[in-house]
Amino acid sequence: MPTTRQVSLASRPETAVLPENFMMLDAATPPLGDGDVLVRHIYMSVDPYMRGLMNDGGVAYAAGFEIGKPLFGRVIGEVAESRNADFREGDFVYGMLDWAEWSVAKGGESLRRVDPALAPLSYFLGTLGFPGLTAYVGMMLIGKPKEGETVYVSAASGAVGQVAGQLARIAGARVVGSAGSDEKVRFITGECGFHDGFNYRIAPTVLEALRLHCSDGIDVIFENVGGENLDAVLAHANPFARIAVCGMISQYNLAEPYHLRHVKEVVSKRLNMQGFVVRDHAHLIEQFIEETAGHIADGRMAVAEDVMNGLDNAPAAFIGMLAGENFGKRVIQVGQDPNAF
Repeated sequence: MPTTRQVSLASRPETAVLPENFMMLDAATPPLGDGDVLVRHIYMSVDPYMRGLMNDGGVAYAAGFEIGKPLFGRVIGEVAESRNADFREGDFVYGMLDWAEWSVAKGGESLRRVDPALAPLSYFLGTLGFPGLTAYVGMMLIGKPKEGETVYVSAASGAVGQVAGQLARIAGARVVGSAGSDEKVRFITGECGFHDGFNYRIAPTVLEALRLHCSDGIDVIFENVGGENLDAVLAHANPFARIAVCGMISQYNLAEPYHLRHVKEVVSKRLNMQGFVVRDHAHLIEQFIEETAGHIADGRMAVAEDVMNGLDNAPAAFIGMLAGENFGKRVIQVGQDPNAF
């Protein structure tokens, strides 16, 4: 069995995540038992929800990372050896595995095969993976955009936001997005087909930007940011607007959270604001992949990825993603992709 490089949790961050919260280790891969699968990692995902798992106790819906043990997340890999009848050597698989070069999936648990003929393998960590499914659940099951409505997506160039906005556009809505650079705004209004967008870093305030770019108010909001952005959304939303609350990335590293000033608008405007966790909808993933792969193949959906090479760069990639440095879905390439051109 191969020796594997691993990224483990050295300490819990007090506010912002720092390089010293991680440590690199070399470990022996455990021997395979009946039903086990040895996976060579190719791509590994870093996602905002992982910040909550670094805290003591994790989050309400998932146990956290343990100090001294490898972090874990979504991985695309190739089966190197299998003692499981459901998986063969050479299969490409997706699963929740360690931040490492190799993993043993005990009993094949969490693994599912992916078809490299549908799309590049890395897409199954972003647009065709759970970030894409997150966008689908929030936008189509909660937001339910209608033709002619105005939809606003925050963090719109990210892995989730870019898909959410494009799904709303395909549904016939007018879509406005915010992003953290002019380049990102050009991407969402160009390749992704958003009708308008703004750079929140240079706007006087988010509320003023929303008044300018969503002059008729907002009917559907896909909320990724929280804080000032959510406050502005509440102030500018139309009566009976639907707000799908996906994340609060602006709040994850704060010792003192932002206090909403316009929360009373939830009552006065009769807003429907619903938080959600994608794992509750995991049974929809195959249906989602088939539908969304069709959108990509037909040119109706663009994809932006931000691929960094090497497991040793995973901590920096994660920290940078939390700071908004990524352009599209941030992915770590851990090993060779035999399907890459």
